[in-house]
Amino acid sequence: MGLAYFGLSFFVIRWYAMMDLNDLPILGIGGWSGAGKTSLIENILPRLQEQGLRTLVCKHCQHGFEIDRAGKDSDRLFQSGGDVFVQDAEQGCWRTHVVPEHSIVSILPFLSRRYDLILVEGHKDIPLPAVWLEHPTKKDPPPKSVEVMETLAVNPGREDALLAWLADWLPNQWQKTPVFGCVLIGGESRRMGRPKHLIETEGLTWLEWTLRALKRVCSRVVIAGAGELPERMVNPIQLPDIMGAAGPMAGVLAAMRWTPSASWIMAACDMPQVSFPALDWLISHRRPGVWAILPRGGKPRAVEPLLAYYDCRSHAVIESLFAQGNHSLAAVQNHPKTATPEIPYHLRDAWVNVNREDES
Repeated sequence: MGLAYFGLSFFVIRWYAMMDLNDLPILGIGGWSGAGKTSLIENILPRLQEQGLRTLVCKHCQHGFEIDRAGKDSDRLFQSGGDVFVQDAEQGCWRTHVVPEHSIVSILPFLSRRYDLILVEGHKDIPLPAVWLEHPTKKDPPPKSVEVMETLAVNPGREDALLAWLADWLPNQWQKTPVFGCVLIGGESRRMGRPKHLIETEGLTWLEWTLRALKRVCSRVVIAGAGELPERMVNPIQLPDIMGAAGPMAGVLAAMRWTPSASWIMAACDMPQVSFPALDWLISHRRPGVWAILPRGGKPRAVEPLLAYYDCRSHAVIESLFAQGNHSLAAVQNHPKTATPEIPYHLRDAWVNVNREDES
């Protein structure tokens, strides 16, 4: 069994704590004691897993709980004052001392970037949208602090009713995550003889054409990478590449670290035929359970990671590749949460990479 100290930086926790819980895929499961909260969650979890959803359950324990055996190495380290993360081949457990920045209200937004859905059982004092389970005998209304979105009666169809309600509610919650755009630029191209993003077509640089297309589908657009920008651009946001990362991954990580709560469309600057219909098709595949969309059918790669969609949950996936020394964004296709839809034939020009001016 592997054993390691584990902690979350105060800055990261504070960043996520500023987010509104009502805009995240976090749902309270409320009800008086004996209403069947645990049984209901237990019964729907396999069905959520069948839908490809990674689900976290947070449970409130009023009387404490035991998570380790006294005298074990992990318990001794915890009793010595350290937070401990224990992992074997099939499971992991993070045991932490309760401190203000690790309160459940602060940590739920952080956890939401690693799960498709979080179900919170109990915790009636947390201002969450909730489904309230009626009690077989107790008819008192739920506490005023609970924002009841749906009430489920005591009957055999309660599980199906909750799953049907989730099927409508969860996609709407996912759509609340903002989608930002990032244009990846570099220095001078050896084959082109000058920076690709500054090549002009019909009076605009390739950079400006790409920015224009992204602004039609993204709430904010930035530029990642070193390089000169056209003087006529007004107050552009240009992010420096991440040190130690090679190729486009350096710009992708720069954007994701700049705003980890956003999802992203990443676009290379050398695809001058990128268009609004192509981007609209790309984000039409956005749905719960999909953490990245790498289209296939373009040229020259089997999948195209440089005009692709990356959900905020893919940030941890890419950071993991980077930490392992793998700087290929195409490796994201191997993650089980990645979709690789085939590009419609009439949109494929948008994914054509141009390396020489006579190709444009």
